[in-house]
Amino acid sequence: MSRKNGITDEKLMALADFEASTALTGLEKLVVRYAAAMTGTPVEVPDRLFDELKPHFNERQLVELTSAIAWENYRARFDHAFGIEAEGFSEGAFCALPARKATS
Repeated sequence: MSRKNGITDEKLMALADFEASTALTGLEKLVVRYAAAMTGTPVEVPDRLFDELKPHFNERQLVELTSAIAWENYRARFDHAFGIEAEGFSEGAFCALPARKATS
């Protein structure tokens, strides 16, 4: 889906270190920051981050963006809980994973 909407492999690979990437626009980085905040446990989306999104999206678009991120989090957690693994539909593609923070 993302490739059909103009997302390049370069942008997909940049997600692992999106803040340092020159492949992503400022708005794309802002959206990834928002998605990362929504994905954390516990979910902590600072008001400042949400306020930064408002000039770029109307209310309806913010609801759609938030629900899309929430839905993907739901699916990932549901699948994980039931041990559902990938079925090879995206064979040959990749899923860039962010670097894990070191645990002490």
